[in-house]
Amino acid sequence: MRTRRVRGKALLVMATALALALAAGCSGGAGAASSGIEKPNLNVAVVPALDSAGFFVALNEGLFKAQGLNVTFTPATSSETVVAGQVQGEYDITGGNYVSYIQAQQSGQANLDIFAEGSVMGPGAQAIYTMPGSPVQTLAGLENHTIAINAPKDILYLLTASVLAEHGIPIKTVSFANVAFADMVPDMQSGAISAAVMPEPFASDAEQTQGAVPLADLNQGATTAFPVEGYVVTKQWAAKYPHTLAAFYKALEEGQQIADTSRAAVEAAMENVPAPYGVSKQTAAVMALDNYPVSTGPVGSVDKARLQRVVDVMQQFIGFPSFNINSMLMGGG
Repeated sequence: MRTRRVRGKALLVMATALALALAAGCSGGAGAASSGIEKPNLNVAVVPALDSAGFFVALNEGLFKAQGLNVTFTPATSSETVVAGQVQGEYDITGGNYVSYIQAQQSGQANLDIFAEGSVMGPGAQAIYTMPGSPVQTLAGLENHTIAINAPKDILYLLTASVLAEHGIPIKTVSFANVAFADMVPDMQSGAISAAVMPEPFASDAEQTQGAVPLADLNQGATTAFPVEGYVVTKQWAAKYPHTLAAFYKALEEGQQIADTSRAAVEAAMENVPAPYGVSKQTAAVMALDNYPVSTGPVGSVDKARLQRVVDVMQQFIGFPSFNINSMLMGGG
């Protein structure tokens, strides 16, 4: 009788374990995908521009949740403004322009890994704007005037410097002011600045609501189809949360794939960006899109040649020192 009781108890334990395993397996894709995730709640700082469309599509369509992640979006003025917070652990992941990230790496301010590409500039996606009646009517007319960019010596500065050089306009003849995108049109209207460099969707919104006038598309010359945005983590964070990063990367790449093939999905995602950064249906319908690189490889599968191009143009137009892009690639240094 004792033997039967032990055997019966063992069978009961086995049956209970099997039931629990089945219940876990049937709890949905999120449960399976989140296996091993070290940090499910993430604070992600991203510039609310169309360069970030892959992220916003993933957020809007629940792709992060499907991987077992709760992503809180924090709007960033630029990648330059959030690097310090990322180093201090305030942000888990950030998305912004490569130029500021590379500058932070080179200066020793941060030790970052570029784990995914975000955008490659398309026609009309980044441009210089003025207001109706502005005395500045041509690129040459910018001499001795002030142009607004969103952060010092960032991607917008680089693109502008390149286009001015292509047209024989010395960069030293133009002044730059650091202005948040939301303040650029008011500052042009007040005369504090003469022109502003704006990406989408800020540009189309300024055209539609305030009558801003495009002066020059920055998708030309040396910066045609230029890589603009990527997603980074600190090397320390990547080592501490590898499964979390892998889950985020999977959802992000799914968002990139959708963004690169479905304008409707991009429009819906940008309309639903948390206030006050979401755009109207009218603006969404006319905004110029970027291209959104997609990787099917593991985390950190980025196009090294494309990123090296950023360094090369930085050295050409803003006197950036020698820099090894491998230092920002996973496993590259």
